[in-house]
Amino acid sequence: MRRIAIWRHGRTSWNAEQRFQGQTDIELDEVGIAQAQRAASMLASLPPSAIISSDLTRTRQTASPLVAITGIEPAYDEGLRETFAGEWEGKTRPVLLEEYGDDLHRWSADPLMRAGGHGETRVEVADRVVAAIDRGLAGLPDDGVLIVVTHGGAARAGIGRLLGLPPEHWG
Repeated sequence: MRRIAIWRHGRTSWNAEQRFQGQTDIELDEVGIAQAQRAASMLASLPPSAIISSDLTRTRQTASPLVAITGIEPAYDEGLRETFAGEWEGKTRPVLLEEYGDDLHRWSADPLMRAGGHGETRVEVADRVVAAIDRGLAGLPDDGVLIVVTHGGAARAGIGRLLGLPPEHWG
């Protein structure tokens, strides 16, 4: 039986500042690097057959310790990127609530609303994340383990779709 482990990237300075990262390419901070190292040692025990990762720096850095332990070269896939959030990217949660509070709340409840005015919907994110996971599963042995290195929002949407949950429950 094939298994999938979905791994959210380690902390960045923007996570610590409560900034909406979206697809802005941010590096891990020292805490995030330590988190990735700790998680990699646990994930290596599965053991993985393949690793796929978002192509953004924070996920590449998260995957790096697992690559060092296992020697498995990851496939980088844009389909695993975080939600593109338009004009919300880089803004802190308090600013978002002050400037876009109604839209932010609607976006949280409506899977078809575009993030940040011209960003992606959660349904679009789920579609591309599941397609990336399907690409990662291609060629995986029947008893293989696929490690998917991605982002929080992308992971929630992808997991929700994979489990067949209604989009309003993906959060």
